[in-house]
Amino acid sequence: MKFGIAGNLEKAGLPEIVRRLVGRFRKEGVDFVIEASLAKLVRRHSKLDGLRISQVVPEKQLAGACELLISLGGDGTILRMARCVAERGTPILGVNLGKLGFLAEVSLDDLDPCLTEVLDGEYIIEERMMLQAATTTSRKIYTALNDIVVDKYGTSRVIGFETFVNDDFLATFTADGIILSTPTGSTAYALANGGPIVIPSNRSITISPICPHTLTARPVIVPDESTIKIKVRRAPQKVHLTADGQDEALLSTPAEIVVKRAPFTARLVKRRNTSYFDVLRMKLHWGRDVRNPGEQYSNRS
Repeated sequence: MKFGIAGNLEKAGLPEIVRRLVGRFRKEGVDFVIEASLAKLVRRHSKLDGLRISQVVPEKQLAGACELLISLGGDGTILRMARCVAERGTPILGVNLGKLGFLAEVSLDDLDPCLTEVLDGEYIIEERMMLQAATTTSRKIYTALNDIVVDKYGTSRVIGFETFVNDDFLATFTADGIILSTPTGSTAYALANGGPIVIPSNRSITISPICPHTLTARPVIVPDESTIKIKVRRAPQKVHLTADGQDEALLSTPAEIVVKRAPFTARLVKRRNTSYFDVLRMKLHWGRDVRNPGEQYSNRS
């Protein structure tokens, strides 16, 4: 198996982690490539001799240069890597160097045993649905693993978001914006906005108005084959479109955004001995008495 290595360049200790990875791969005769900007950072801060030109590839070429990509960072790094390699079907192993880390499969302490499992073929691949968004004013397609967000920009005033599902009118939400989230994204911005947690295997899209100007506006869950259209006829300033909080555009009104399921999925590497519910309990502190930091999670079997 040929590995790719990419990461968040702002994470402390990243060069040493990469040097350790490369040392193991060389010792065991495992083929690998490193994303170009990461290789440059490692060379600047850590001794890494003998790196061939063919082992350094630009980010846009990672998908075709490796069979499994190791993403070093947090969930934001995985989101960026998913948009980079998902269309080619390249699996991603997330290594959490951040804080919460819903998507990152392993901690740094578990990296070596997890790599052993991967090299032995003892792992599974989870297919995670992605979204794509298009506008009437550009040919660019925006893809997201977590969410597509359409919201106001440069104003404190709420605006009207006319929302349609399969050309059927749903509602006009007078709000700060609309979050369209995948099941994976249900634990991200949508959760902070009061939305439900949706397990990754659920085939759905959640429509969540952001701070709606009515108490009766609530998240709506629709089937994943739905096509969702959002129209903004007028706004004090431009309309803001973001994919996973990273790829963005400013749109003049009237604006129309069409969102639907992407024709490909993000493929995440998962260990056999963990489940999604294990992650929820750990990350959301379910079953832990917050008054007693030493209290352990309840693990019923």
